[in-house]
Amino acid sequence: MDKLAPMNFLLKLSHAIDALNRRVAASVIWLVLIAVLVSAVNAVIRKAFNLSSNAFLELQWVLFSAIFLFGAAQALQLNQHVRIDILSSRLSARARVKIELFGTLFFLLPVAILIVHLSWPVFVSAFESGEVSANAGGLALWPARLMMPLGFVLLLLQGISQAIKCINFLRGQGDNPCLR
Repeated sequence: MDKLAPMNFLLKLSHAIDALNRRVAASVIWLVLIAVLVSAVNAVIRKAFNLSSNAFLELQWVLFSAIFLFGAAQALQLNQHVRIDILSSRLSARARVKIELFGTLFFLLPVAILIVHLSWPVFVSAFESGEVSANAGGLALWPARLMMPLGFVLLLLQGISQAIKCINFLRGQGDNPCLR
């Protein structure tokens, strides 16, 4: 058996995860436009007709939440997340990748798993009970509750992809995943 076969499989998995999160991010971009339109329509109706809709306000919140939750994995993939570069900028590329790998394995992945584990029952409960907002004219809550575990599953998958790329770099095969 080829010694590179397991790593080749993992790199293909990493590329598939990256592609999935790119497609999700490309779809999420449209939610920004929808959120802006909903906000604008809501503001115009409120000012022009002195009418307000709790459903429109809640829809804005849900859309903004979706943008952040479903865009987080792409931000990780593109290294657009917050880093503390004061110290790490003085380190070698290898040392930075080791820190990235450590942070991914011991912080990002466990927290993402924990949040998925804790948020899934909240979604299931909201879905099964048909929970709706307490506000008059409010929305059903299960779609908003579903976004949390789905967003963190995408982030978890992207964390796995990043870890694979870090390991590949540390093995001397591949680009530095921290320099995108």
